[in-house]
Amino acid sequence: MTGTDARRGVAAQGARRAAAGAPAVWSRDFALFFLARAVARLGDTMLPVALAAGLLEHGYGAGAVGLAMASTVAAFAGLVVFGGVVADRFSTRRLMIGADLVRVGTQSLAAGLFFTGHVVLWQICAIGVVNGVAGAVFQPGVASTVPRLAADVQGANGAIRIAESAAQLAGPAVAGVLVGLASPGGLFAVHAATYTLSALCLLLLRLPPPAAGDRATTGSALRAFRDDLVDGWREFRSRTWLWGVIAVWCLYMIAVWGPTVPLVATEVVRHHGPRAYGLLNSALGAGTVAGGLLALRLRPRRMLRAGALALFAFFGFPAAVGAGLGVPAMAAGAALAGAGMSFWGVMWATTVQTQVPADVLNRIHAYDVAGSLAMMPVGQALAGPAAGALGAGHVLLTAGAVSLVVAATLLAIPAVRDLVRADPGTPAP
Repeated sequence: MTGTDARRGVAAQGARRAAAGAPAVWSRDFALFFLARAVARLGDTMLPVALAAGLLEHGYGAGAVGLAMASTVAAFAGLVVFGGVVADRFSTRRLMIGADLVRVGTQSLAAGLFFTGHVVLWQICAIGVVNGVAGAVFQPGVASTVPRLAADVQGANGAIRIAESAAQLAGPAVAGVLVGLASPGGLFAVHAATYTLSALCLLLLRLPPPAAGDRATTGSALRAFRDDLVDGWREFRSRTWLWGVIAVWCLYMIAVWGPTVPLVATEVVRHHGPRAYGLLNSALGAGTVAGGLLALRLRPRRMLRAGALALFAFFGFPAAVGAGLGVPAMAAGAALAGAGMSFWGVMWATTVQTQVPADVLNRIHAYDVAGSLAMMPVGQALAGPAAGALGAGHVLLTAGAVSLVVAATLLAIPAVRDLVRADPGTPAP
């Protein structure tokens, strides 16, 4: 399918949904999905605080925190492509519910380990691997669920981004308080409860049937699975804007986001305490709320160009922490970074969901996620050794500089810079 055909197909799908009386964004089912994403995000934003505080309390350092985070991301990135194939052949709702229930069990087990004081790094990493596998099954279905629930895809993505951002605003602050008043084990128990509520919301969700022409959910086993993988890869590589962004994002993950997450966590917790780290992440969440609201208002014709310009704002987050500035300055940098990342995220998600045919969307999204995150565990795992050799401050300052290079590189790729949006871009009534 050509880019013109894809845009015509999306426009036609939107017209059919509007003619059928489908809501632009809000409905009972979208509200349930919205709540499921918000609650799950609330728990996920608590996890870095729990890992940093819990592992540091038991004598581990930045390298251990990085490895614990990397274990989840590595399993997720390695298997999400296969999850995309499965999601294109089976019920995405059931797969997401099952993945949530698996994570209820793993986080309950982690809570028990921290409650009893039996904290061994390899066990925490093993739990992270299982969480990554569950996430690989869950995530591909998110991309195809949004267009099936709302006619205004950008508005729906913006609303979900605001919900997730609001959760990020509250989650780390609550986590910092819980760690101070209770223990990391209690925090893991709360995380398990958020997955329980997410699974319940998805259980109550009535997902509309796929549009005509989507894949059937039957087929032979190994050969069909292999053919689906090959077909998904062919669709992926045929879009220069798609693989171009992913290629640039590999650099971003290994040199920017990968080291930023564990080093910011350990540096802030070590020098300012868990509550300061919670405040910093809440500022990041406030920024992402602002970015999501901006994405609801602005409907740029060239979405990826607008998103890449917003990414320049990320520089202030790692640079402020790396420079050893005070908590207010670090919080301001985090807020600006959150706004830029949130706006880019809505532009990118909407572009993928509207430029790609529905029958391969789960697989394309899986390739997108796998490529985006492929280098993240490398960056996280190398964060500790790099900080030991160069100093955490220098590594974070370098990450800030590379973030500027990434944004400039995206703008330098014509297929990314000049891609015209596929949907009409009209705001929801």
